[in-house]
Amino acid sequence: MVEWLFVPVAYLIGSISSAIIICRLMGLPDPRGQGSGNPGATNVMRIGGKKAAAITLLGDLLKGFIPVYSAGLLGGADELLAITGLAAFMGHLYPVFFKFEGGKGVATSIGVLLGFSWLLGFAFIGTWLLIYKVGKISSLSALCASVLSPVYAWFIIGDINMVGASVVMMIFLLWRHKSNIQRLIKGDE
Repeated sequence: MVEWLFVPVAYLIGSISSAIIICRLMGLPDPRGQGSGNPGATNVMRIGGKKAAAITLLGDLLKGFIPVYSAGLLGGADELLAITGLAAFMGHLYPVFFKFEGGKGVATSIGVLLGFSWLLGFAFIGTWLLIYKVGKISSLSALCASVLSPVYAWFIIGDINMVGASVVMMIFLLWRHKSNIQRLIKGDE
């Protein structure tokens, strides 16, 4: 029963906004009021450059990875790992520390997938890189990798809990990228 404490702890870890903290520490403006208004690595790159973006990306990735990996190290069942990953992901999207206004969730979802399976996480990253190399559009790359992640989860892990978590993250990623999708359709992205 104690292992289920990973779920609320994962949500709280996910609620820590790497973008806002990094911008404050580096003397940059709050990303929620600049560029796209999204507290994520892509927007931090717009306002603060590659170094700030890389640190933000790493922070967001780790807050998805650490809770899932820790639960796995302590022998958590696949169901616990899946719910822990979703809690960290939802913490990023709806952070209790920042008025429930979070980022889009791409880096945190990658961290969760890496916590499920290194191969699954790298399949997402590889898909993102391949699509980006061809199209040079970050949101398109993230959307394609996200849509494929449940398929990858099915073939790499085969556990229904983790496949289900991948589906839920995909749905939220699509929802959070709805303005990007509209711009992609119009050719403005």
